[in-house]
Amino acid sequence: MISRIDLRGPASRAVLDSPAALRDVLPRAELDVEAALEKVRPLCEDVRHRGVEALIEITERFDGVRLTDIRVPAEAIAAALDTLAPKVRAALEESIRRARAVHREQRRQDVTVQVVPGGTVTERWVPVERVGLYVPGGNAVYPSSVVMNVVPAQEAGVASMAVASPPQAGFGGLPHPTILAACALLGVDEVYAVGGAQAIAMFAYGAGSCAPAHLVTGPGNIWVAAAKRLLKGRIGIDAEAGPTEIAVLADDTADAGHVAADLISQAEHDTLAASILVTDSEALADAVVEELKVRVDATRHRERVTEALAGRQSGIVLVDSVDDGLAVVDAYAAEHLEIQTADAGAVAARVRNAGAVFVGAFAPVSLGDYCAGSNHVLPTGGCACHSSGLSVQSFLRGIHVVDYSRAALADVAEHVSVLADAEDLPAHGAAVRARFATGELSGLAAWEEGS
Repeated sequence: MISRIDLRGPASRAVLDSPAALRDVLPRAELDVEAALEKVRPLCEDVRHRGVEALIEITERFDGVRLTDIRVPAEAIAAALDTLAPKVRAALEESIRRARAVHREQRRQDVTVQVVPGGTVTERWVPVERVGLYVPGGNAVYPSSVVMNVVPAQEAGVASMAVASPPQAGFGGLPHPTILAACALLGVDEVYAVGGAQAIAMFAYGAGSCAPAHLVTGPGNIWVAAAKRLLKGRIGIDAEAGPTEIAVLADDTADAGHVAADLISQAEHDTLAASILVTDSEALADAVVEELKVRVDATRHRERVTEALAGRQSGIVLVDSVDDGLAVVDAYAAEHLEIQTADAGAVAARVRNAGAVFVGAFAPVSLGDYCAGSNHVLPTGGCACHSSGLSVQSFLRGIHVVDYSRAALADVAEHVSVLADAEDLPAHGAAVRARFATGELSGLAAWEEGS
């Protein structure tokens, strides 16, 4: 059901001491974005040149839905909220409340530093003007992704935003009504029934009533990732999201049932989803395998889960100690990392690479997916070693504002000229000297004469 990698004993020491070697032996889903790139290129070009007409034709070809308009009518968004089950509405409202509480505190304040008398540098944080937010709609329905995209954008102060989600044949060519209801709860009224690479192209180039965006965020399949890579530069992107991942670092204090349930919870997303257990307890590994046998058979999506757990991207990694386990999970850099060990808080504090860390027996990844207040749009494929999950900062740009008086510039003019000449860019120094009368910069004049 799930493979094992044994990294115990002296023979594995060299691998454990090398993050690069560890990355080579750890399970990982294969995702050939480069190959997908060539397939999405003509789609994106078609959207660029023919706009809505191209989107309607591509949607019919891939989604089996013939649209008359790509934009979801306002009345359909309102109706989706009116018919939303009360318990689902209450759960979404609580998810929004908690996400707002966390993301509101992430907003940065402008900072002004007086470098010298008369010379200041201010860092202003300015929201992106317009963003496109992508919400997938493949094997599952993701109103939670509406929350995770929209809330940080709103808290950052983004003035214009649009949501795109694939049309569903079973709902008259509109996105799933729960997704529309989530948009209504958040006050988003610009929603498009467009999915896949063509949605990213729509945000990049604009089409019909959808004006071009400056940034696109949100998870998606390989075609979405490929379109993001292709159009990066034309439009800003958050990340090229790959299949979801969970890594669990556990010792013999962990509950095997909890671990198995959490591995299954991520495996039900996709047949390429990765579920990894890293443990120094062979007894726990054996117990988790036995729990998986029972729990997988009882889950609704058992075929999908079974394929994901048996795939090359999933596995159990045996190590000699929790310290070795930390080396493994840092090299793996999981999207989601659970710590189920003794003194879990202290162990979690030592983690350097993860999209999000879930501490102890009562912080499963599922909590973060919906109602922890954290964001579930996280780096995958090992990118957590250099990238962060979606946050308010994703929608802000830092702009440096330099304000120097005449005296403050005169005071540093010599240094500017010296460095300009050191880089063989004499016009840079000349641009400073042009602001002063001949001989006015006595120190600079003496330096030039001596040089």
